[in-house]
Amino acid sequence: MPSMDPKPARIIVVDDDLELRALLQRFLGEHGFGVRAVDGGRALDIALMREPADVIVLDLMMPGEDGLTICRRLRAAGDTTPIIILTARGDPVDRILGLEMGADDYLGKPFTPRELVARIAAVLRRVAPERAGQRDETANIGPFEINFSAMTIRRGGEPIGLSSREFALFAALARSAGRPLSRAQLIERAIGRDAEVTDRAIDVQIARLRHALGEDTSAPRHIKTIWGIGYALVAGDAE
Repeated sequence: MPSMDPKPARIIVVDDDLELRALLQRFLGEHGFGVRAVDGGRALDIALMREPADVIVLDLMMPGEDGLTICRRLRAAGDTTPIIILTARGDPVDRILGLEMGADDYLGKPFTPRELVARIAAVLRRVAPERAGQRDETANIGPFEINFSAMTIRRGGEPIGLSSREFALFAALARSAGRPLSRAQLIERAIGRDAEVTDRAIDVQIARLRHALGEDTSAPRHIKTIWGIGYALVAGDAE
């Protein structure tokens, strides 16, 4: 089962291909998900107003409002629903752009539905709360108040909206605060050693994370680049 929650995880598939929508709706439904399938951005907005989603599966190449634009619009509006983008296989530019817009994962076409199930399950594991009754795991690093269990970050009491992958990267850095992590270590700890993620994709996500945290990207105070190694989270100067 994709989730230990008695309610099935809610998935919205956004694709202009009617046959693919029908295939994914049937296959994902057979694997225990609650699935809605829509043909574009407007229909997605209506679906989200009716009921939120746990994961959005979003095709990039659609007429009218394309997937990149939809992803950017949702993130700009503060929507942190995990997004898995579907891209043309072998086109790293689309994948990098998707991550820059705030997507959590990507899957190249053509793909097997079983592969999509695995990606959805991986995203859900990243965002799942800790077991009921388990004490919240929290930390304070510099100006950041981190609740690892609830997957939330606050700065000066104000919440910071992050995608699930951005939070996973921040959490990996926070758990090793003051010590540098290589890109390979970040991939393993935040995403999974079997993930098809490039060093460039990690750099893109770190750049987005810095922006979300309000860092000066030209001279970041907290997420430092350690040349020849990777990145480190430091407390920074007293504010």
